[in-house]
Amino acid sequence: MANAIRFYETGGPEVLRYEQVAVGEPGPGQVRLRHAAVGLNYADTYFRNGTYPIPMPNGLGVEAAGVVEAVGEGVTNVDVGDRVTYTGFINTLGAYSTERLIPAAPLIRLPDSISCETAAAMTMRGLTSAYLMRRIYDFKPGDSILLHAAAGGVGLIVAQWAKLLGLTVIGTVSSGAKAELARAHG
Repeated sequence: MANAIRFYETGGPEVLRYEQVAVGEPGPGQVRLRHAAVGLNYADTYFRNGTYPIPMPNGLGVEAAGVVEAVGEGVTNVDVGDRVTYTGFINTLGAYSTERLIPAAPLIRLPDSISCETAAAMTMRGLTSAYLMRRIYDFKPGDSILLHAAAGGVGLIVAQWAKLLGLTVIGTVSSGAKAELARAHG
């Protein structure tokens, strides 16, 4: 049995339940994953309160990292014992759990140099940053970017990346303390 946060109706935090759930064996294209760390994202509140409609009952959380415990038929991208991370949206709900079944396709193997805690905290932000920095526009040294929420999760990664690329970063923040944090990161 695994422990998981589940909810059966939308609402505030009071709708969340801490439960024991049976996990079972992975089916075709799935793995059983033991979580080592779970990412907390503001979007999780949108699932819980109904802003993002989902079928009920459901689990909560879209981002985590852990160790593959078992693989289902046809899984070739990860093996038992691999440390992995994932982020997503509806197809990955259920991260707030100690163990779960999940499609293998969105899993990203972790190098030894990245802890599960770091991966769970920044996979979504890192992939968003990579998309912005490498797929939207072909930045060249000397280009300027305007970065809103420069002290947020994505902002801090993008600012550091932009600095490495030789870009000029103009950042917006909501307080002096956030301005200092953003400056410290590029």
